[in-house]
Amino acid sequence: MLNRAAGNIYDLGYRRYEGQRLGRRHAVWVLWLHRLRGCFGLGRPASSKIFPIGLAVITLIPAVVQLGVGALGARNAEVIRPENYYRFVEVVLALFCAVVTPEMVSRDMRSGTLALYFSRALERTDYAIANFAALATSMFALTFGPQATLFIGNGLVESDPASYLKDHWQQVPEIIGSALLLSCLVAGIGQAIASYTPRRAYSTVGILAVFILSSAIGATLLSVSEQGIWRYSLMISPFHVVAGFSFWFFGASPEPLSQLARADVPGAVYAAEAAVVAALSFLIFLRRCRGIKA
Repeated sequence: MLNRAAGNIYDLGYRRYEGQRLGRRHAVWVLWLHRLRGCFGLGRPASSKIFPIGLAVITLIPAVVQLGVGALGARNAEVIRPENYYRFVEVVLALFCAVVTPEMVSRDMRSGTLALYFSRALERTDYAIANFAALATSMFALTFGPQATLFIGNGLVESDPASYLKDHWQQVPEIIGSALLLSCLVAGIGQAIASYTPRRAYSTVGILAVFILSSAIGATLLSVSEQGIWRYSLMISPFHVVAGFSFWFFGASPEPLSQLARADVPGAVYAAEAAVVAALSFLIFLRRCRGIKA
């Protein structure tokens, strides 16, 4: 006797989704917002917030010191000038990048979750743009925020804040421009390194090494000779590049005996290099993302 397998058909009521499809643009926006929150540990345990938020607070200390001096009556005593501000917090910015970037990039590379991202509407280019924009935005908060605090505070301690704003309004685009270029440079370098070092510890060390060791190497090469090609040795150091274009943005000159003054490289050259390095770093990160199979 032939036995046939019996089967039943159940109507579970599945229906096609007929609502609004938000598409790629919304996916990029959501990923950017998610990454930006992650940079400061928002939505995570308290232990994840301590380091990034603590570093963000530290970047405000020089501005608070300057404002304290002004509040005590020494209004003409500029302990910290806008063009020098980043020199006081450059190590803090490097630490922030070294801590946040591996959490953002290396974890995805190591865990294989990128395949899940790319199996949906999100393209590889979208992923790279959203991550870069989120990290650059968080860095911008750490660079523009203290400078804006310093600018507003200097105006408030004056007897006539409106007159101060009228005389110093040109600092606003200078602050925005320098902070934006610095943020893109640091974010680009950090993500390019993190994308090729899946281990978070290695990624953190690699990012710090690029920022700190390059500064020491550039200064050492400049000390060998200040003539010919050696005068461009500081351009291998992101810290010196930032200092160079900061003076250019604010229309100031470095101290006569400083390394930047001895190198005597135009500030516009540092700004152009920062823009090129930021763009190339993003392209390296994008190429790495495109090399991952969904």
